[in-house]
Amino acid sequence: MLSTHSAAESDTRTEAGELRERLRIWLADETGDPHVAVTVPTRTTMGFSRENWFFDASWTAAGARRDARLVARRDPAGSVLDSDRAVEAALLAALHGTRVPVPALHWVDLSGARAGRPTLVMDRMPGDCRPFVLAGPLPEDERVALAGRFCDELAAIHGLDVTATGVADVLPDPGRGAAHAAVDHWEAELRKAQLGPEPELEYVLAWLRTTAPANAGPTTLVHGDFKPGNLLIRDGRVTAVLDWETAHLGDPLEDVGWVTNPLRAREHLVPGCWEREDFIAGWERRTGRAADRAAVRWWNVLANLKLTVLVLAGQKALLDGRYDRITQTPVTLTRLLFELIRTHEHESGGSA
Repeated sequence: MLSTHSAAESDTRTEAGELRERLRIWLADETGDPHVAVTVPTRTTMGFSRENWFFDASWTAAGARRDARLVARRDPAGSVLDSDRAVEAALLAALHGTRVPVPALHWVDLSGARAGRPTLVMDRMPGDCRPFVLAGPLPEDERVALAGRFCDELAAIHGLDVTATGVADVLPDPGRGAAHAAVDHWEAELRKAQLGPEPELEYVLAWLRTTAPANAGPTTLVHGDFKPGNLLIRDGRVTAVLDWETAHLGDPLEDVGWVTNPLRAREHLVPGCWEREDFIAGWERRTGRAADRAAVRWWNVLANLKLTVLVLAGQKALLDGRYDRITQTPVTLTRLLFELIRTHEHESGGSA
């Protein structure tokens, strides 16, 4: 009898073989070369809400041989986060060629007719994904330099001209009400995810609505999940910014609040050298924008609400049979939400 691990490996090999044939037929139609060669795709562990399959392909076009290192970014059978693949594809197309490094998008299967489920095929960018590189064994000065480059990339995202790049044609602009729009969005996600009453989260939602800050300036592109785990790194520089499915127009302080979330400090900060205030001040210098500290603390609360909702969504998907990962409980996150609210009220001179 096969072990569970062996059975899972066998299922993955079978799935990879089937996907290879689907990709071969798809690319043959797209390239016009019936003899296109496609390697067996390898599924990576990168990505929480999408499958990422690495493969190589070779074909002949206009008499010249083409070789490509590609990734098929495919919807999973079940996911905790729903997003629009057409919007993601249009956003990648708009960002290609800007100062923000993103993979070139080649082919799009929105219906899933080609790859079995909705899929984007794009270049496989050079570099490694190292989620905890800032907490790793690199010398301290190299980690601080990397942290600064990560800040460079976030500032570049926030500095894009969304009209000139066409990003504004892809994503709706919430205007001055970006904070309220964010609360609306995550309340809707909570309603889909919750298994029963969540009185603590109802309180948090009400608090967020009552204290929501107005945008400090024009809306910008917001990545929505900016972290080292969504970057590729090579030779001390960022070669790609990945995973744009939660990107939207909004207040750039949303990303600042996400990065400075105390729960994610190990990912984003270097103790004693690149702390919360170092990052915020660095972002201000790079963007020329002021980051109101009270507003950043508000976005810290919103960041943890997002994480809590994602945990609840994962639990519901698991119980519904749409997901196969066991997630943490939201208890720690809920406790942190109230700690952050108390900190905000104390430092802002209010009362919770």
